[in-house]
Amino acid sequence: MQLPSSLLENAVAQFAKLPGIGKKTALRLVLHLLKQDVNEVQLFGETIAKMRRDIQFCKRCHNISDGSVCTICSNTMRNQQVICVVENIRDVIAIESTQQFNGTYHILGGIISPLDGIGPDQLTIESLVTRINVEKVEELVFALSPNIQGDTTIYYIQKKIANANCRITTIARGIAFGGELEYADEMTLARSIVNRLPVQQYVK
Repeated sequence: MQLPSSLLENAVAQFAKLPGIGKKTALRLVLHLLKQDVNEVQLFGETIAKMRRDIQFCKRCHNISDGSVCTICSNTMRNQQVICVVENIRDVIAIESTQQFNGTYHILGGIISPLDGIGPDQLTIESLVTRINVEKVEELVFALSPNIQGDTTIYYIQKKIANANCRITTIARGIAFGGELEYADEMTLARSIVNRLPVQQYVK
């Protein structure tokens, strides 16, 4: 792609580094910025730089935060004795958007995957174990990816907290609403059968 300016080319190259952004999309974004007021573009750049420079991670659950403790952990209206264990920050955002969970979270920073070189020591499992023991957690909800790596992570953590006096649950797994039964894989279908619900509960 031949561009008339090295400054333009450099800006396009930076935008193209973002996930899901190709050269053409990057060029469209840069050309859009060129149409904006200089002060607006400067504010845009400063906002991104400030976000990267000043953002923190909650010392309790490892969620993104403006301070040392995130707004979820510091919210006294939430059930502090229930922890939902997730893989990453995107999972927290997804669950929060449902407005169906009123507990706290713990972000592992990934799941155990030896093939990818990710072991337990690279995750925040030890701080989770500490939370369970210190905070007298009543329920631990696993909301991890429904695959071998996710199940391996759940099994490992269960072994680590075997002596903890807390209820351990996982999010329901099964056929998606609106999905065709014949297209479901065997593992999903098997879990749906095992975790079947009473009809009166299902239709509520």
